[in-house]
Amino acid sequence: MPSGRKLALILAAVVCVGVILIPRFAQQLTWRKLSAQVVALHQQGKYAEAVPKALEALRVAEAAFGSGHVNVARSLNNLAELYRGQAKYAEAEPLYRRSLAIREKALGPEHPDVATSLNNLAELYRAQGKYAEAEPLYKRSLAISEKALGPEHPDVATSLNNLALLYDEQGKYAEAEPLYKRSLAIQEKVLGPDHPDVAKSLSNLAGLYDTEGKYAEAEPLYKRSLAILEKGLGPEHPDVATALNNLAGLYHEQGKYAEAEPLYKRSLPIWEKALGPEHPNVALSLSNLAFLYDEQGKYAEAEPLYRRSLAIREKVLGPKHPDVAVSLEIYAALLRKTHREAEAEPMEARAKAIRAKDAQKRRPW
Repeated sequence: MPSGRKLALILAAVVCVGVILIPRFAQQLTWRKLSAQVVALHQQGKYAEAVPKALEALRVAEAAFGSGHVNVARSLNNLAELYRGQAKYAEAEPLYRRSLAIREKALGPEHPDVATSLNNLAELYRAQGKYAEAEPLYKRSLAISEKALGPEHPDVATSLNNLALLYDEQGKYAEAEPLYKRSLAIQEKVLGPDHPDVAKSLSNLAGLYDTEGKYAEAEPLYKRSLAILEKGLGPEHPDVATALNNLAGLYHEQGKYAEAEPLYKRSLPIWEKALGPEHPNVALSLSNLAFLYDEQGKYAEAEPLYRRSLAIREKVLGPKHPDVAVSLEIYAALLRKTHREAEAEPMEARAKAIRAKDAQKRRPW
């Protein structure tokens, strides 16, 4: 039996250890709670509301686990995803890169979490039109996922879909279509036919058919995608706005203006509320609705929408982004229709310069 002094020392040590461990355990619980809230808000499209919680989760993770821990990488990734969702690309990129570096060091270069980080960083580059930077990241992510998880895992489907989208945006439709189809088949088999990821794959494949003028093939895919998303996510989710916009675009291209207009109008306030008034998706919605009015000769209704769309794109994407060139071109065309050539010419010159620089950047050499 220990002496009284030794017993007192042992008890003191137990008490001291308790003082250290209990706060750290509390921090870990707080991090888990915050992280769950961030994920839930992200899934609801409430990005602005989620950011303060994500920042707090990152602070708690660094204090509780240390700066090189995988939980810190997760918090960095979550915060970056929220910034990307709000088109805050400059804020997102260093977070994605730091998350990737931590995961590669802590887990090894072929871990599924590394594949996730690679995919997310590639998504950031794709959103900015940096296709050359995105493609090798997508391909490496896909290879890791297939090897680590098997060829029919949902993460493999995500990688296939995203790589297909990259090709699609560059007009490489023959490369994109089989990837979309394989992604969709995996998701329907593994996740079920009514999963939101199935809806996104349906929409992407429909978009490919739409671009190729295969409207009869595209329409039922768009409609099925919209129905899945409305049921699964609710009518005010930003993904529902995307589905509405896409279906409206299909009708628009066929000259079905009466069917397209209410869909465009419904998508715009959803995006404004969920993503903020200066998000690129808001600019897209404004531009699409403006173009609809433009084609019907409703120039007074179209012009303020074009102007606001251009301003958003210049501010968020930068003055030399390809989407800015699109806005300049269609706005200039309206100015010419209303006999304001002097206003149109500098816009056309700016658009031409952006196009030339972008084409040079994408050359293979």
